[in-house]
Amino acid sequence: MILVPVKSLANAKQRLASVLDQPTRTELAQAMLFDVLETLGAWTNRPEVGIVTSDAFAIELARQFEFEVIPDNANRSETDAIEMATKVCESRHVDSTLVIPGDIPLINASELDQILEAAPVEGSVLVPAADGRGTNAAWRRPAGLFPLRFGNDSFKPHLAAARATQKQCVVLSLPGIALDIDNPSDLRQLAEAPGETRAQRMARQWDLTDLSLAANE
Repeated sequence: MILVPVKSLANAKQRLASVLDQPTRTELAQAMLFDVLETLGAWTNRPEVGIVTSDAFAIELARQFEFEVIPDNANRSETDAIEMATKVCESRHVDSTLVIPGDIPLINASELDQILEAAPVEGSVLVPAADGRGTNAAWRRPAGLFPLRFGNDSFKPHLAAARATQKQCVVLSLPGIALDIDNPSDLRQLAEAPGETRAQRMARQWDLTDLSLAANE
């Protein structure tokens, strides 16, 4: 099962606060989530999708794409949300889980296919963020093979936890999935990359050469 954790979008993307006001940050987060779910919706080989959230926009979008909503009533953190959702999957005897964030608007089906093609019979597949610090996709079989702990520097701990299981761990470098949007420099990369996603069209409306952007990279 694919799990997409979505925290409250009303307070999204605080690290872009120096260059975008909160309504704009929320609009960007909503556009990125739409891009991610649209890609999942069009992916012909996909497993079932569960949106782990209590956010009203995310719930409505999940219904639009006919994805399941796994209620995250606690709304504490991405880590807590995925831990809860993983337990739901285990209770249903779900074979595997693929966790991806809602802020990787350049995600594409061919990269998702690569994850499934690389997946071992038992073990994991990890896709690091472009900076090598975060984790932008984590596939596990069994579904709760090891706990996921998300944050700015989650990749190395996830890799260590995966290896500690003594099951095969595959690390893939996938440029579309790798680009998450957290900093002003990420916005420039998003705007300059090939493609016409909703988030890209938004970013291209802004003056990304402004000195305030450069000062806050």
